[in-house]
Amino acid sequence: MQIVLLERVEKLGQIGDVVNVKPGFARNFLLPRGKALRATKTNIAQFEAQRAQLEARNLERKAEAAQVAAKLDGQTFVVLRQAGETGILYGSVNTRDIAAAITEGGFTAARNQIVLDNPIKSVGLHEVKVQLHPEVRSKVTLNVARNADEAERQARGEDVRVAQEEEEAPEAADLLEVAIEAGDDE
Repeated sequence: MQIVLLERVEKLGQIGDVVNVKPGFARNFLLPRGKALRATKTNIAQFEAQRAQLEARNLERKAEAAQVAAKLDGQTFVVLRQAGETGILYGSVNTRDIAAAITEGGFTAARNQIVLDNPIKSVGLHEVKVQLHPEVRSKVTLNVARNADEAERQARGEDVRVAQEEEEAPEAADLLEVAIEAGDDE
């Protein structure tokens, strides 16, 4: 199915491009969200008449998103979750949780603006992309911790998982010494 794009769509095209897409993608995503029109003669003529207005509106949105991105870029947000001794979460941190943390931090973000490459399933600092506009992305750091004290330690640069292993290591060494001493007596 041929469509005319009304805004930039990643991996598809720019404003005004006439592209071929699968009918389901057009019917279920592009057309209902107002990102495209069917490429008929009347729709193409209508688009050309409104092209300047659409491009101006796109530039305004892009400028607003760039201002927000400048403030948001590099920010750190804390998410508290239950986790095991090894730092693996009981569940995962999803886009809804990240959007809520960003909103609590004083910014506005919807869950569809959060871009997760991999699910977050462990305690630590994770880099997350926020797509504020099709052409503007920002990166934030998500501090996933079990409690506020652990979050502060991670923010200072400590690796909480390593600290726990070091605490456990002397106990194992003590047990080894006791076993060696017991073996010397016999």
